[in-house]
Amino acid sequence: MKLNLKSVILILSLFLIASCANQIKKSDPLPSWNEGTAKSEIINFVNTVTKKDDPMFVEKEQRIATFDNDGTLWVEYPMYTQFIFAFDRIKKLAPKHLEWKTNQPFKAVLEGDMKTVGASGMKGVMEIIMATHSGMTADEFEKTVSNWLATNKQSKFKRLYTECVYQPQLELLAYLRSNGFKTFIVSGGGIQFMRPMTEKVYGIPPEQVVGSSVVTEFQIKDGKTALIRMPKIDFINDKAGKPVGIYEHIGRRPILAFGNSDADMQMIQYTKAGDGLRLGLFVHHTDADREYAYDRKSHVGKLDKVLDIAADNGWIIVDMKKDWKMIFPKKSK
Repeated sequence: MKLNLKSVILILSLFLIASCANQIKKSDPLPSWNEGTAKSEIINFVNTVTKKDDPMFVEKEQRIATFDNDGTLWVEYPMYTQFIFAFDRIKKLAPKHLEWKTNQPFKAVLEGDMKTVGASGMKGVMEIIMATHSGMTADEFEKTVSNWLATNKQSKFKRLYTECVYQPQLELLAYLRSNGFKTFIVSGGGIQFMRPMTEKVYGIPPEQVVGSSVVTEFQIKDGKTALIRMPKIDFINDKAGKPVGIYEHIGRRPILAFGNSDADMQMIQYTKAGDGLRLGLFVHHTDADREYAYDRKSHVGKLDKVLDIAADNGWIIVDMKKDWKMIFPKKSK
């Protein structure tokens, strides 16, 4: 078949367009993010703070990025994963605690009465946490958590909780680390509940996880050393506690912080208050089909005040439905 000059030029043009498109696709650091303000703001920020001749350049050791966990990196709705773990523990331990059949909030947990559990407030939640997260060694607790996460699935998606993580955020974590950032989790969740899984799931080692904690004591029993988890709260790493946790555990103010609720607001405020270019972001759960839709009136991950003041403070609201092409990683065969 003979081709005239016009046909050859057309074929070459199509080839070049396809090649350029493939090259762009290959070089996209955030392929699961749709093009838009959120994605461009992130990429522009990273390009700016890592460019040596830019006045906003940030030295590598100062490139600290902090992420909330529940609702920011993995599913938190309709109930925080750690609470579900605690409720399961109550049911498992119940035969050894007959008094729980009549004592609240344990009675409500055993009967599946979440309304009564919720009505018990923070006091009730703390009683449940203390009963299920203490009285054992640190190693025993880590093994218990690891086994639970390896066998329990999220109710809506029928996937392990460690598979209900957000693919766009995994890409962002990797992108930041490839540009010299050190990524940390700063969460209201229990520090020892998160640590068994964060390195494998997020690539974040245990020493870069900041969370709430119970008092732990060093003891020697029968000639063996052990760290014993006591039934007493040590620190609540939530709301105004997050900047304190960052200060005490990390020792550097982040230049990027990512949350999803009003409880993360103080972490973003602390981050943005530093000198130089800084970025604060919130995930807005708007996708009822692929995940969940909730914000102002939610019983978990409430996002209310943030929505009212984000624009005035230069905070980026990441719309899950609009900004993310996919929610979870593809299931492995």
